[in-house]
Amino acid sequence: MFDGYDSYSEDSSSSSSSEESDEEVSSLPSTLPIIKTNGQVYTYPDGKTGMATCEMCGMVGVRDAFYSKTKRFCSVSCSRSYSSNSKKASILARLQGKPPTKKAKVLQKQPLMAKLAAYAQYQAHQQSQVKKAAVPVEGFDWGNYIGNGEMVGAPVSCFKHVPMGMSWGDIAEGVRIEVPNSDSSLPMKVYWVANIIKLAGFKALLRYEGFESDAGQDFWCNLCNADIHPVGWCASGCKPLVPPESIQHKVSNWKAFLVKRLTGSKTLPIDFAVKVQQSMQFPFKKLMRVEVVDKTHLCRTRVALVEQVIGGRLRLVYEESEDGSDDFWCHMFSPLIHNIGWSRSIGHRFKRSDATKKHEGQVDAPGQLFAKVKDVDQSGEWFKEGMKLEAIDPLNLSAICVATVRKATQIFPLSGLTTSKKEVQWQLP
Repeated sequence: MFDGYDSYSEDSSSSSSSEESDEEVSSLPSTLPIIKTNGQVYTYPDGKTGMATCEMCGMVGVRDAFYSKTKRFCSVSCSRSYSSNSKKASILARLQGKPPTKKAKVLQKQPLMAKLAAYAQYQAHQQSQVKKAAVPVEGFDWGNYIGNGEMVGAPVSCFKHVPMGMSWGDIAEGVRIEVPNSDSSLPMKVYWVANIIKLAGFKALLRYEGFESDAGQDFWCNLCNADIHPVGWCASGCKPLVPPESIQHKVSNWKAFLVKRLTGSKTLPIDFAVKVQQSMQFPFKKLMRVEVVDKTHLCRTRVALVEQVIGGRLRLVYEESEDGSDDFWCHMFSPLIHNIGWSRSIGHRFKRSDATKKHEGQVDAPGQLFAKVKDVDQSGEWFKEGMKLEAIDPLNLSAICVATVRKATQIFPLSGLTTSKKEVQWQLP
């Protein structure tokens, strides 16, 4: 057994395995460790088990996702091309990093395994560069970006899983709010009424009352900011409501002006600030243990610790990571995370942790914190092995690929919860 994987085996009926000689094996790059199994040779990049190198094109990827039982080729094309007349020169040239021969140029498009290899290398590079490449939160200004042109930000109500996602219906253009007055020379903090001109997610383009059609003093503000209040908040809290200095000369009676402008207008709900605070309370806490998908082997799970919780998103650090750099980000409602023991209860593949015991402060995340799978009527037609479907490419989330159901099981209710499981294998269209 290697790293939790099934033992490697090779189909003895391979048409080309008998033609490999010791001379060819010795000419493989010395930087790749070689493992011999049943007379066959497998190479693994950087000494990582569970990875394999295509013997035709040299593409590196996850072994279990390679083509056929032998796992020697990344695609059907490579398997067929291996038996061609140009195979020997092509194989050694590709594995040694040399340009392939003209006859060996059978791959005009990158196969799925190329994506897997690129993804694994990208993750390793990103982890080493994470500190240098990290962009601070304040390094990007949405206001300046979306304020140029006619771009429209998706409303918060489109995202039910985000803070305030279920309570954003009261927010719209034309709503009046009370905000700090930045155009004042008074020594104390004063406020003024502003009108929402444009919405972009949590951000709103505001214009102080009294500026009419003058957009010169418009400004962007996050509506979940603690300084955002409904109209009437200043009066109830005895806070000063002072017009901006640049327009004080325009109106002689500002009180009458506000009464006229605010009559019949809409403002924020009185409990808006309370709803914001409640929406920012997340049940997951630091050092909670969960089972999460293994990013280097998508068909199994591993134990990870919650390191950070930001806006409902969890930074999970795999338990074996000593320096905390081997991490994985996902939302707390993601189907990729589960409570400890989930994999064993349904028979899912799981990589055992090398850690012998929990450290101080570590606790298993309670099962009720995880997203519940909707009840599915399994009495009729259900997923079956070999069925074809369309699924999101896990390594390219902007693409949908053809997939094949590899395994489908019907799981009976466990502790009052009904879950279902299916495994798919991604294929080229």
